[in-house]
Amino acid sequence: MQSTLLDNAVSQFSRLPGIGHKTALRLVLHLLRQDAEDVRAFIEALSTLKSEVKYCKMCHNISDTEICPVCADKSRDASMICVVENVQDVIAIERTQQYRGLYHVLGGVISPMDGVGPADIEIDSLVQRVVCNNNDVVLGKENVTAIKEIIFALPSTMEGDTTNFYISRRLETMPDLKLSVIARGISVGDELQYADEVTLGRSILNRVPL
Repeated sequence: MQSTLLDNAVSQFSRLPGIGHKTALRLVLHLLRQDAEDVRAFIEALSTLKSEVKYCKMCHNISDTEICPVCADKSRDASMICVVENVQDVIAIERTQQYRGLYHVLGGVISPMDGVGPADIEIDSLVQRVVCNNNDVVLGKENVTAIKEIIFALPSTMEGDTTNFYISRRLETMPDLKLSVIARGISVGDELQYADEVTLGRSILNRVPL
């Protein structure tokens, strides 16, 4: 008779995306073979992640602090904001080492079929970020950089294009604001996180007007 404890652990691992029963069983058996201290460190890392991880107040990227390292880095070009769907896309673009601006993580794309509308993702905060920054520059506030370009790096899907269009309409009244979309080196229907680094890097460098 198989252990109920084993079954429960396998069931929990199977809930992870991309993890089937066989893979879950292999992972659980691997943990059973590890030292108790290693297993405790593994569990503690997950528990700490869940309880202490934060989302950047500026861009909504995952962070250990209120402001993420990218937004806090004074060497980054604060005049450019790259709009992405999720945190995985930030990681993918950063790996290319071709982009030195800031980010804005929407947390999804507009998808009426899935019940996701503009109010369900971080579009309002993006618009407010652009408007407030550029108004502060007009008012002469110190240490504020005008946002000159929004780069759309959303999936090349109908939902991604719909989101691009909606945001562009929200920002069309902003003077001297350039809107661009990454070059379509990414295949239609592909997710950014699965693109190879060379293709993704070239897409960023060869972005075109929206």
